[in-house]
Amino acid sequence: MSANHFIHFLPAQNPQPKLPLFIYLPGMDGTGKLLKSQIPNLERSFDIRRLSIPVDDLSNWEEMVAKIAELIKDELGTEYPKRNLYLCGESFGGCLALKLTIQFPELCDRLILINPASSFKQQAWMRWGLYFTPLLPARLYPLSCMALLPLLATLERIAISDSNALLNVMQSVKFKSAMWRVSLLDRFDVQIQQLQKITQPTLVISSGSDRLLPSKAEGELLTQHIPGSQLHLIPEGGHAVLLERSIDLQKILRTCAFLPSTPAHQSTSKI
Repeated sequence: MSANHFIHFLPAQNPQPKLPLFIYLPGMDGTGKLLKSQIPNLERSFDIRRLSIPVDDLSNWEEMVAKIAELIKDELGTEYPKRNLYLCGESFGGCLALKLTIQFPELCDRLILINPASSFKQQAWMRWGLYFTPLLPARLYPLSCMALLPLLATLERIAISDSNALLNVMQSVKFKSAMWRVSLLDRFDVQIQQLQKITQPTLVISSGSDRLLPSKAEGELLTQHIPGSQLHLIPEGGHAVLLERSIDLQKILRTCAFLPSTPAHQSTSKI
């Protein structure tokens, strides 16, 4: 069976084994492809890996976390646990990143959360949708993705090509898997006491104009309870903020003093 039938990391575009690892955990689409526009600048400071979750995957939280932990250990190889690792989770991936950091704290040196979907339960209309959407014929699922697009992205801030890429990856996930991942968000639960035990420096990036989730309020809540955390607010940003033309994640990390202090970074950050 092909490796693509399992949770895996996409092949590294430009492996840089001397730099810290940057592990990206994607949103509901699970493809890892939507980080593409951020990679050229991030590669100045990191050796990047993007998680890919198969379109028909029905793993639960515990299974996914265990699989990702094994993938990370394999990437670290004989250098485990010496090589620094930055764990970055966006939306659905933010929930994965929180669970992974809590369960395997030794794997993560710094944590980055981008509009984490940990606030899903606070959205009553989305929970109602969870109960009614399965009643729709599966053939209507691609149309429902199109209807969600304005909620997921502030379209006027995103290039048309990136809007199309977002729609394509959304529609690539099988209907059953999409409903399963939404149900996982409905059951997602991390206790305040668990957040308070996170010791890694943590950066929460929140969009102030997220139409899908209350990301600003969730960012404030998380940084209130995670010791050593900081909040970076993007006032006009939408939910899929990394696709927006004006957003440079590497620049945000530099502004927040969240880049690794390595010779490679020092020589390139002046560009």
